[in-house]
Amino acid sequence: MKKLALTLTALALGTTAQAQDSLSVVGSWSGLALHKNYEAPFWTTTVPEVTDGKLAVALTTHDQMGIAGGDVFRMMSQGVFDVGMTAADYAVSDSAALEGLDVPLVAKDADAAKAAMDAARPMMDDIFASVFNAHVIGTAPYPAQIVFCNKPIEGLADLKGLKVRASGRMTANVLEELGSEAVTMAFGEVTGALQRGVVDCAVTGAGSGYSAGWWEVSTHLLPLALGGWDPVVAAIRLERWNAMDTATQDAITTAFIEQVETPTWAEAQANMTSEIACLTGEGDCAMGEAHDMTLVAVTEADEALVKDILVTEVLPAWSERAGGDWGQRWNESVGAVSGLTFSAN
Repeated sequence: MKKLALTLTALALGTTAQAQDSLSVVGSWSGLALHKNYEAPFWTTTVPEVTDGKLAVALTTHDQMGIAGGDVFRMMSQGVFDVGMTAADYAVSDSAALEGLDVPLVAKDADAAKAAMDAARPMMDDIFASVFNAHVIGTAPYPAQIVFCNKPIEGLADLKGLKVRASGRMTANVLEELGSEAVTMAFGEVTGALQRGVVDCAVTGAGSGYSAGWWEVSTHLLPLALGGWDPVVAAIRLERWNAMDTATQDAITTAFIEQVETPTWAEAQANMTSEIACLTGEGDCAMGEAHDMTLVAVTEADEALVKDILVTEVLPAWSERAGGDWGQRWNESVGAVSGLTFSAN
């Protein structure tokens, strides 16, 4: 609580110093490449530059503040800070409709994932406006969310009966249909949980797992996007956004697309290949020392199994949970570009 109070005080001082000419921003995980290489330079350097000095930025991250990722958009909507960036999956407790933004295995590669995200953008805009009173500036991907196990596996069937940390609610639903025990757990707790056997497997991005040392506490890697691509959404309170003139809004939007959204999506696939090599020693590792996790082959049968579970069980249940016309809207947007549709309730 002391850390949170100090951080909020710093953000408030930054905002007060410039009145409406300052933004208080809370970014995603401070230790990951997305924040270090893209978020931080964008907010602290690019935004002041493209707005000709009209905007100063006070930046921190949710982990530095000591708050959960799932609290970011809620606290932003309450006016605690102006801008929040975190994974949409973290906020599904505030809106079941958000689960539909990142569906497991809808996309096998980054290009398909970006196409699905673009198709879902009108849904995303409506959800953030109605639930968080916020405007979506843009998105950026974490890597494909794949499976790390500290037990020998040869494919999806071997997850049956295992305790698996899920990266989101829809992933948890898929795991349960596979016969796994889906576990909800903060990213920072996973290393210890794998080491102690609290969970047998866990889902996250290859690069995130590498940086967090999951290769020390897990032995097998299944590079199947069982957790989707975990997109991070950058959103700003509508009151703050609407107080800006059009030129400032356009400058921020254009710069975010050019310096965050476009390059992170473009690099996502190549980064995933290198990150898997770093974890398994199979291929060229650009992150540092390569390790020797066992790489489990992804089969067409596993991919078909997940898609069957999605169409027959998981997506219809989500449509019922979300209510309204979200299921139909998903079919007409994400479903249309991915070729995966279901009977919406």
